[in-house]
Amino acid sequence: MTSLRPWRRAVACAAVALLSGCAAIRPPADAEAAPRPAAGAGAAPSAHAAATASWWSQFGDPLLPGLVDEALRASPQAESARATLRQARALRDLAAAGLYPNLGASASASRSRAQNATGNSFRTGFDAAWEPDLFGRTRAGVAAAEQDIAASALSLADVQVSLAAEVAVNLVTLRGLQARLAIARDNLASQLETNQIAQWRLQAGLATSLEAEQARAAAEQTQAQIPALELSIAQFASALAVLTGRPPGMPGLEQPAPIPAAPDGLAQSLPTDTLRQRPDVRAAEAQVRAALARVTQADAARYPSFSLSGSLGLSALTVGGLTGPGAVVSSLVAGLSLPLFDGGAINAQVRAQQAAAQQSAASLQSVALNALKEVEDALVELRSSRERQATLARAAQAAANAALLATQQYGGGLVDFQTVLQTQRTQFALQDSLAAAQADAAIAHVRLYKALGGGWQPDAATVAMP
Repeated sequence: MTSLRPWRRAVACAAVALLSGCAAIRPPADAEAAPRPAAGAGAAPSAHAAATASWWSQFGDPLLPGLVDEALRASPQAESARATLRQARALRDLAAAGLYPNLGASASASRSRAQNATGNSFRTGFDAAWEPDLFGRTRAGVAAAEQDIAASALSLADVQVSLAAEVAVNLVTLRGLQARLAIARDNLASQLETNQIAQWRLQAGLATSLEAEQARAAAEQTQAQIPALELSIAQFASALAVLTGRPPGMPGLEQPAPIPAAPDGLAQSLPTDTLRQRPDVRAAEAQVRAALARVTQADAARYPSFSLSGSLGLSALTVGGLTGPGAVVSSLVAGLSLPLFDGGAINAQVRAQQAAAQQSAASLQSVALNALKEVEDALVELRSSRERQATLARAAQAAANAALLATQQYGGGLVDFQTVLQTQRTQFALQDSLAAAQADAAIAHVRLYKALGGGWQPDAATVAMP
């Protein structure tokens, strides 16, 4: 039908955008030499999906896998998505019921009076009705419901992907704050030692009161940062508890642990169909197919509908008479219905479903473009965070050496106190920045896996793809 061409063009545009975007994804610069999956090999996407299905287990934190599993199982967001999936399956069963005959049993007894006569009537039997789906209207409704199930299942997968990433980001941030807290305490201890040296030199007449006050001010400044870090740690621990369906105060998180880090070379090879791994893109595709099926369903209302109904039962004036040979009553009725004039309701319904299909196609294109943006942003963030982390690591090592030398030389009177303060401030700032950069690098890995659709395993038996 010519009236269906606009949504066909919309679907084609979305597909072109999707394929063009997949080809435009660029891996990090240090992954250019990584081996690529063989073109046309069916195992490559499956291997990629399997590698990213439980990426959190490779980050080295013993608590992370358990927290993710608990969030996927107990989170209210996941439970809401599972309820939506159950509703879609029930609606599919409701639509499929229209393909089969309806069979019912009935029994009745009546008593009537006319003038001076009284009569009884008893009836029992079976009734059946069936409307053959000659033009595919009911089958199209079932097909749309099947795609709604697919979209709901993929929406559940998208919730799981987001939950896993959110848990990982919160735990990485918590570990980063714990590392920064440990650095602050170590630097406070070092500054307190410097303060003690300044006091000794003041008592010996080798230093001024200014130096002693400066040393005390530096230590107090560092001390003031510790409560703020402890507050942030408590807040992220509470966020993790809520994500796993628990009230705040979950035990086990207060024990510091190293900042989780992805293994070197992880997530470097990006298959060309990487966006097909994302559940939100696949859900948008399923919604397009559901909308197209509803166009077919609405168009089928133009054609005649047939119905068959019949009954087989017993009817008599007495209960005992129901067993007699003359009590059998049967009927068979065939009906034909054809819309002749409905004020344009059917045409309007078809146009409405076509517009809904165009909306779904536009939504697919938008989801695909947003997915491309997220992948590109995550790759850039990962590359930038790696470079920053490497630079800060070298700077922090040099600052630690300088602070140690300055403290030793100050104790021997070789340098002034300003040099000691400056080197200690630089050391503390660089160590703090390095811990934050390590957390940022791990979070960039998490965001890349989320952008690639990692965190679920596509199941062809559950979600059929074309």
